[in-house]
Amino acid sequence: MKNWLLQIFTWWNGQTIGTRFHTWRFGERVGEDEFGNVYYRTKGGVKDKALGFQRRWVVYNGPIEASNIPAGWNGWLHHTVDVAPSEESYQPREWQEPHQQNWTGTALAYRPQGSTLAEGERPAATGDYEAWTPGR
Repeated sequence: MKNWLLQIFTWWNGQTIGTRFHTWRFGERVGEDEFGNVYYRTKGGVKDKALGFQRRWVVYNGPIEASNIPAGWNGWLHHTVDVAPSEESYQPREWQEPHQQNWTGTALAYRPQGSTLAEGERPAATGDYEAWTPGR
């Protein structure tokens, strides 16, 4: 019951009722990423008459956050590549890091040394800074 209410009254949690109906009626599941996001395209590869290309969309697993989409799926969604990651056998290189969402504005955000928000004590001032004073 809670999920149905969320789908009716919120647009930031997964999918709305309208998106669920559109996906059921016109969508063809293409694949799923490691975060549980599910990707769709128009059934049968039909091109949209107004746009001139096939529609592609994602149903997020949880709150809608665009940085949750890995690079391969992002390229497919934006028509940068024609082949979806689920339809190819791509293996990441050993130097490639796993995808992470953008944590800015959350408790998991990067806090450089010396930041007032970083944990621990700030390093002492070294005395090599001279404050600006107007009129000098």
